[in-house]
Amino acid sequence: MLASLPVTTLADLPLLASGKVREMYDLGETLLMVASDRISTYDVVHPTPIPDKGKVLTGISVMWFDLASEIVPNHLISYTDGVPEEARGRALVVRKLDMLPVECVVRGYLSGSGWKDYQQTGAVCGIELPGGLLESDRLPEPIFTPATKADVGHDENIDFEGAVELIGDRGLAERLREVSIALYQRAAEHALSRGIILADTKFEFGLDQAGTLVVGDEVCTPDSSRFWPADSYAPGRSQPSFDKQFVRDWASSTGWDRRPPAPAIPAGVVERTHQKYIEAYELMAGEPFAEWLRRAES
Repeated sequence: MLASLPVTTLADLPLLASGKVREMYDLGETLLMVASDRISTYDVVHPTPIPDKGKVLTGISVMWFDLASEIVPNHLISYTDGVPEEARGRALVVRKLDMLPVECVVRGYLSGSGWKDYQQTGAVCGIELPGGLLESDRLPEPIFTPATKADVGHDENIDFEGAVELIGDRGLAERLREVSIALYQRAAEHALSRGIILADTKFEFGLDQAGTLVVGDEVCTPDSSRFWPADSYAPGRSQPSFDKQFVRDWASSTGWDRRPPAPAIPAGVVERTHQKYIEAYELMAGEPFAEWLRRAES
């Protein structure tokens, strides 16, 4: 294992970055990635946290890192050793990577911005699709639809040639596409066996010191994916979901103009969202959420 700084409190660690949902701390040769309970919609963070959200995101990612390890290496080193007690269950010690400048989105179903693009052009990120598809329709095969990583504002969908230009290496871009689709297919198969449709998801990759492609950040969480209950799936409409779409729908109903500051979330919406996140973990992992907490916090 790579050497790290001695376990201490978060306040004593050098803070490298603070994003909408996570903080990154420097542990010397490794990093500490800490997921918060913050939630954002339309790239704006709401002032109201969702209890246990950070622990759910972390537990689900750990599960996927294990299930997909034969497809591509991941950045996880430990979720216990080197993690301060106050952050147990929502923090990972991870490898340092040179992160690549694209969001690797894979879609198996037509929803979200992909549905909007299809309605306007008949294509998604330059990929022509059959005519007559409905909202939420299953696609003939999963498609790779990359996006930019925006420092401010929304990520923007790009076509494959745009990804090649950003990465600067066609062979590496083709490898990203291949691995992203393989990860999606593995995750979608597992999710469906648990009664869940993985409609789409996004991955982030980096290169380690040896130049090996490694998946990092989070994998197939409710924040980076659309999860639908399989037993109520019906094309031609939006679907009920286990992801933060529930909060997005509420936010849209308020008349908020999607600019900061985001409105506070009512207690009822917070509790329902909390329940959806816990349910997503338990269905996907096939165990009570308390089991993840027991392993991570012991």
